[in-house]
Amino acid sequence: MISDLKGAFSRISNNNKRSAIREILKLTQNPEIISFAGGLPAPESFPVDALDTIVTDMMREEGASVLQYDATEGVKELRELLLKRYQDQGTQADIDNLIITTGSQQGLDLVGKIFVNDGDVVICGLPSYLGGIGAFKAYGAKMAGIPMDEQGMSATLLEAKLEDLKQEGIKPKFIYVIPDFQNPTGITMPESRRLEIIALAHKYDVLIVEDCPYRDVRFEGEPQRMMYDLDNDNHVLTLGTFSKIFAPGFRIGWILGPKDVNEKIVIAKQSADLCTPTFVQKIAYRYMNSGVFETNLKKTIDLYHQRRDVMLAEMEKHMPEGVKWTHPEGGMFLFITLPEHVNALELFHKAIEKKVAFVTGDVFYCDGSGTNTIRLNFSYVNNEKAITGIKRIADLIKAEMLVEA
Repeated sequence: MISDLKGAFSRISNNNKRSAIREILKLTQNPEIISFAGGLPAPESFPVDALDTIVTDMMREEGASVLQYDATEGVKELRELLLKRYQDQGTQADIDNLIITTGSQQGLDLVGKIFVNDGDVVICGLPSYLGGIGAFKAYGAKMAGIPMDEQGMSATLLEAKLEDLKQEGIKPKFIYVIPDFQNPTGITMPESRRLEIIALAHKYDVLIVEDCPYRDVRFEGEPQRMMYDLDNDNHVLTLGTFSKIFAPGFRIGWILGPKDVNEKIVIAKQSADLCTPTFVQKIAYRYMNSGVFETNLKKTIDLYHQRRDVMLAEMEKHMPEGVKWTHPEGGMFLFITLPEHVNALELFHKAIEKKVAFVTGDVFYCDGSGTNTIRLNFSYVNNEKAITGIKRIADLIKAEMLVEA
């Protein structure tokens, strides 16, 4: 081994840190632990039998061709099918606006790669998805957090931040938002707020990166139009994924964006993986084209709806006064805010001893705040375990509040 290995690593490599959530998940491998920590879809939602038939038929009918390289932009049939799904919902786009990525996480990484120089400012919500923050910071981004209210990122505070930065001669590279069932809060941004943020993006000439991994998992309320559809000036690029509506192990995502941006994305992707695996793209195409996709998605939505309702009911029953939580209309997460004096990290270690796990909310705050918050996933754990787990967490919170009182 060379004498100065750290010196041999790149600045990006030395700045990168392990995912806090992935490290937490290592602590929850014990099957006795009831874990609300991961952003995991329910295994019951995976269409195992349908895929068994699809893969067999595909190999018999297409053979070696599905094992070959394909275009960096993605398998054409899959792109066309995804595009038609968007167009049926009113999206104005063509095939050159859509690129397949190896999961939406690669999409976030590629966005950071093509836009961010060391020291550039990227705006995100307080709190926001840890994987997005990490992807942008890896390229040297300075994250500027905008507090959220019950409708998502505050447009008033966003404008104040944009104006302050303008006075300092700083132009942010983009505004990162998760408008539907936001991770970690579960909040959905209404159309009026989306339009306010788009107007600010136009005013200050800043791009918007719209991350939409949960959009199709809606239980109640009215779907809100994508910011991509509300924009009329190529200020928005949107990320989508099959991970929450099909199978995360396939690692298929996509970017819907302006053609000039997508050209840069393609070049960056070519140096990353040449193309997303043809094999899984071809399976995804057949799965979507079979009609099973929409049927299975409805079953998944119904399952998650039921699990969310059970968790909310148990929280109403057991959580002490002074604890607040969100009521998501879909997605996979809800967010708990504890009294300010309660430290979620200390609570987490006590929870592990009681064989229940969650994610501390501070990891989603780019400024290190949120130490009294908790994210819970409701999609993965069955109802019986959820009832037991919420009772354990509530008891721990009660005890912690008594100690601090």
